[in-house]
Order: sequence, then structure tokens, then C-alpha cells
Amino acid sequence: MGSEESPGDFTQAGAGIWPGGPLVLGVPWEFEVRLVRAGAGLAVIMGVHLICAFVDPASYLTEWEPDGSRAAISLDPVENLEAEFPARQMLAALEGVLGPPGGAWSFRVLNGDVAKALARLAESTDAAALIVGGQRAGRVARMGRMLEGSVSVSLTHLQARPVLIVPHTGR
Repeated sequence: MGSEESPGDFTQAGAGIWPGGPLVLGVPWEFEVRLVRAGAGLAVIMGVHLICAFVDPASYLTEWEPDGSRAAISLDPVENLEAEFPARQMLAALEGVLGPPGGAWSFRVLNGDVAKALARLAESTDAAALIVGGQRAGRVARMGRMLEGSVSVSLTHLQARPVLIVPHTGR
């Protein structure tokens, strides 16, 4: 019995299973500070980089190609000054919580379907996990989920990385 691990000894738990890449945090337009702080806190605990990703609603990638091909043809004109506005606003809001981007965190603007865009980013960066906010309450949010689906549910079906869902508090 002396060679057995004692209950609660997790020193080898997850050894070789949990990847060491960055964390990808999907940040919606009206995010809760709690979501960003949860992502940043986990990144600090794990000692990894946090990539805050905003999927721009003003631009979509064509996603009609068969699985395995990645067409990056935008449906937007080459220069779209209106599309820059949400990205600047989002970056300013994130800097208000996390400070300026640098070694600890970075900011990416993605295009296309939210879940697919986040999954592509996670794959291309070899992310350890994805973090997204939970489902919002209310009729408008429920209607959006009916039309577009749930990002968190879609992510769990699109790839094999862990998906951490931070519950929405409604504040």
C-alpha cells in the first residue's frame, strides 16, 4: 500500500494530455468584464498567452467550400472603414480591463461564423483551450440562438479542444 498515491494527489493528473498552447478567448461585442478576467486569470495560472478574439459582425468569409479547404475570400470590399470601428472599440474596451496588449495577451479580429472562426484560430495557434461566455437570457438572445445556434455548443462539435464556458450573469 505504500506505493499508492494518496487521495487528492494530482501531481500527475493530465500529464502529457493538456496542451501547452495559448488560450483563445471569444469576446462578444458587449462582453462582461468577468469573462475577460476569467480568461486572463486562467492564462496566468497556466503560464500561457491569452488571445482575445472578436468575430467582426460587419464581415463574413465565404464558408461554402468543402471541409478541409479554407477559402479566405471576403465578401466585403477591399477597404471598409466602417468595419474598423468595432475592432477599435473592442480593443479599447479590452485595454480598459487588461492594459495594453503585449507579452501576456493579444487581440485578433476574425471574420465569418463565430464558432468556425474561433475553431480556425484555435487550430492555427495550437491553442490549449477555448473560452467563451455562456448563453444570455432573454427573448432576443433566445431568438439569436434559434437562428444562428449556440457558439459554445457549436465549438464542442467542431474540434477536440477543451471549451470553458463562463456563465453569463446578466450584469
